[in-house]
Parts: sequence; structure tokens; C-alpha cells
Amino acid sequence: MNAAKRLEIFRRLREATPHPTTELEYNTPFELLISVLLSAQATDVGVNKATRRLYPVANTPSAMLALGEEGLAEFIKTIGLYKTKAKNVIATCRILLEKHGGEVPQTREALEALPGVGRKTANVVLNTAFGQPTIAVDTHIFRVSNRTRIAPGKDVREVEDKLLKFVPAEFKLDAHHWLILHGRYICKARKPECHRCVIADLCEYPAKPL
Repeated sequence: MNAAKRLEIFRRLREATPHPTTELEYNTPFELLISVLLSAQATDVGVNKATRRLYPVANTPSAMLALGEEGLAEFIKTIGLYKTKAKNVIATCRILLEKHGGEVPQTREALEALPGVGRKTANVVLNTAFGQPTIAVDTHIFRVSNRTRIAPGKDVREVEDKLLKFVPAEFKLDAHHWLILHGRYICKARKPECHRCVIADLCEYPAKPL
């Protein structure tokens, strides 16, 4: 795929959704970090249902630490892997208080040192909370990047590196939100809805319906 085609793809995605953002509900960097931690192998809808009850009670590291693992588990037990997530969240809160003054760090290294935080979670927080031009590659972005040929790669890191290289600078900050939304609602895994896709004529997916 050439640069002109990529430019037009992101121009159209921006036109369709001028101000994209995560579908996770949050008000602070800490709330976003916890929501992203909880969202692994879970839906944003499911996480939001739990955090609507949780955050009015505990939305700071100290308040969440005071709940303890068992107390936190009661709020998030509708989410998959909730016991492991409760353990990681409580451990993360302890580290935030002991090493970062209760604030969410703004570097990848510090974020990835937190329990349960991998590269994808760090990228989401750096991008969405702190406005850094990172690209968090989830299953939707991996699929869209390979299917359209915007940035094909055999694993998520290769796709991330190619997106960072190929996405035009003016679109880089919002790129991962556009690609996630496109994969979630249009370029679906089993039945991509090519008939209502704004980039269908630019897409290089060989199996797309004519």
C-alpha cells in the first residue's frame, strides 16, 4: 500500500469520526489505567458497568488500596479473571503510592513495571491520558491493519512498528482509536461490513465482497 492511499484512508476515518476516543469511561489517568487493566479479555461495556459502581467508592490509589483484594473483587466479579485483576490492581495501587506519589507515571518503562501492565496497556494510557502518539495494537487493530494492508505484520509488535512508521504524523495521535472503532463496528472478524465501509475502495483485502 502506498503513502497516498494511507493518507486518504486516515483522512476519511477522521472525517467520519472527528474526535475519537476510548469507549472506556474515566475521568482521571488513574481511572483510565484501572479500566484498561480490567479490560483484558473483557468488553468495554462490561468494564464500564463495574466501574460505574466502583469509582464513586474508590477512584484513587489510596481508596482502592483500602478496599483490599476481596473488597475490590466484589465490585469487579462480573469481569473475567477478576481475582487476578483484583490482585494486580491492589499491587499497582501500592506501587503508585510508594514510588510515584499516588500519580500515574508518564513513561512506558514505569508503566510496564506495574503488575498486569503490558505494552498495550501502557500505550493506551500514554496516548489517551497523556496525549502521546503511541499506538496500542489490540485484536481489532491487528486484523484491520493486516486485512486492509495498511500495516501488515505477523505479530502485534510488527504491526505497531509499521503503523508508527507509516501513519502520517497528523493522524498518529488518534490512529489507534480510529482503527479500533473501525474493527469493532465495520471491519468485523467474521463478517466485515464492506458495503458501508468508508474506505472500501482503498482497502486491499483480497476477499472483500464486490
